[in-house]
Amino acid sequence: MVQKAKILLVDDRPENLLALEAILSALDQTLVRASSGEEALKALLTDDFAVILLDVQMPGMDGFETAAHIKRRERTRDIPIIFLTAINHGPHHTFRGYAAGAVDYISKPFDPWVLRAKVSVFVDLYMKNCQLKEQASLLRLQLEGGGKGDVAEGKESVGLLAELSARLAAVEEQAEALSKQLDDDSADAAAVATAAHLERKLTGLRRALDALEPGTGSTSSVSSQS
Repeated sequence: MVQKAKILLVDDRPENLLALEAILSALDQTLVRASSGEEALKALLTDDFAVILLDVQMPGMDGFETAAHIKRRERTRDIPIIFLTAINHGPHHTFRGYAAGAVDYISKPFDPWVLRAKVSVFVDLYMKNCQLKEQASLLRLQLEGGGKGDVAEGKESVGLLAELSARLAAVEEQAEALSKQLDDDSADAAAVATAAHLERKLTGLRRALDALEPGTGSTSSVSSQS
């Protein structure tokens, strides 16, 4: 079962962290504080996060440098980063943020509803990916336990396939609804691309499941070749 997603909030000012928590508490996810870039990198060593809200101006390691470290790590390189800044920045400053790996760049003071909506999109994508991994894990277990020829085990495998198919159908339906929502809301290109990647993964998993159904897959392949 997919647990709550973790959202990493990085800012050196406690009042800013408190404000972010107040805005995002309605999402009912786990909010993790970090008061520096170094503290954020330590948190990323042990926990998985759906999205990172990262302040640009911090003493010591600033947001750009922190993002660069995050993107260099294989474990964390795909985590979406939303930069938050109070600087009246120009195009060059914004470009530096996107070059550092940010998916969005929001200036303070920001609209709480807009920030919450943007974070919600990435939380939804993260949850769908977690569900997909869960389905893939169940599929691997089924494959590893197959081919033993026992009737009882065969019935159990068929039941597991049916359960997997039903659960995958639910994820597919949610992913389709999310994609339509992104299209309707004219969401960020990064979010749309991530949703498309998720749909491709779901399609691949559906094909793998269909191949395992009785009378299809390797069995039908053999008969077609003979």
